[in-house]
Amino acid sequence: MPILDIQKRARELGRIRLGQKQAFTRRDGSEGVKPVKLDRFRLTSASKPLLEKVAELYGGDVAEWTPPGGSPQWEVVTASARLPIMVPPQPVTQWYETWSRAGCQHRCDGQHNVLTDEPCDPDDPQHIEALKKPTTRLNVVLRDVEGIGVWRVETHGWNAALELPDVAEFLAQAGGYVNGWLALEQRTSVGRNESTGQPETRHYMVPIIEIDVTPAQLMAGHGRVAAPALAGGPVTSAPALAAAGPDYVALAAEATDAEEIRELWRQANAAGHMTQGLNEHLVRRAAELPDPAAAAAPAEQAVDEDGAVEGEVVGDDTPVADPGPDADAIWQRIVTEAGQQGMTLPDVQDHFAQVMGGLTCDSASAAELQHYLTQLQTGHAA
Repeated sequence: MPILDIQKRARELGRIRLGQKQAFTRRDGSEGVKPVKLDRFRLTSASKPLLEKVAELYGGDVAEWTPPGGSPQWEVVTASARLPIMVPPQPVTQWYETWSRAGCQHRCDGQHNVLTDEPCDPDDPQHIEALKKPTTRLNVVLRDVEGIGVWRVETHGWNAALELPDVAEFLAQAGGYVNGWLALEQRTSVGRNESTGQPETRHYMVPIIEIDVTPAQLMAGHGRVAAPALAGGPVTSAPALAAAGPDYVALAAEATDAEEIRELWRQANAAGHMTQGLNEHLVRRAAELPDPAAAAAPAEQAVDEDGAVEGEVVGDDTPVADPGPDADAIWQRIVTEAGQQGMTLPDVQDHFAQVMGGLTCDSASAAELQHYLTQLQTGHAA
């Protein structure tokens, strides 16, 4: 179904981290910094109030923290290795990646480089380096912390790379958001020390997802979050769709053309009353009515059975207008283009993360949004 107008996008509220940097003294007396794994979760965010709530619930103290090359943020090392979460559908993305101070230099699925849209060169040093560590990103909602948005977990371990996608795929079959727990599970492995050749026992923590119901109960509908604004579930014939305000369903029933529905959508969105359920109801209602814009389309443009004008396909050699640095303006162009291609808002959000290597659209810069828009217009975002 087409997207009626500009739509809201989920925010990345912060990161859930599995380690931290620790200062140490080298043998020559110089100071250095090394990564250290934790047995509890560490959360970082640009929002101090959110982390104060996290500290209140799960322990720890909020402190200032600045990521390398980034803006000042806040962090809290919790006292908990288990956090109550809601798991969205398809929350996991995976890539082989190589990074430098200039950003991501190589991102592939093992065979195809998505940054250059070319097959991987098996002799490329960046490809070889990328294959050493899979990057797995998991988006979750902290169940008891204020704020509408997701928290991102990123891990480079092989156990998480092998296990998390399987769990996520199973949970996706339940439909909607699922109540669960994000936990750290201790694992042990025995190998040989590369320096001494002696047996060596390693202990490490692996992030896992747990749920409070059996698989059979989950498939029967238990454990899911009944929240249309989050899950975007089916809409009944007479639902309480809006977050507040006028009876938008009744107003939509009185509309005589699709332009009236679009105007109604704009009013609900501007007033903060829009929900996923209301959006889907208005989209369906607009498809049922005559569309003045479609009627005025040039004769050579194809109009489908729903009255939608087929979107113009931009070729590889067609210049794309520069939208400037306004990220919101670029996002509006993305949802308009995606709507012409038959994508819904959840489709766009999932597709953006897939194309951009796990980056969420809400945390993307104007340049990254523009890159995705170009890929979408030229058909390279498939």
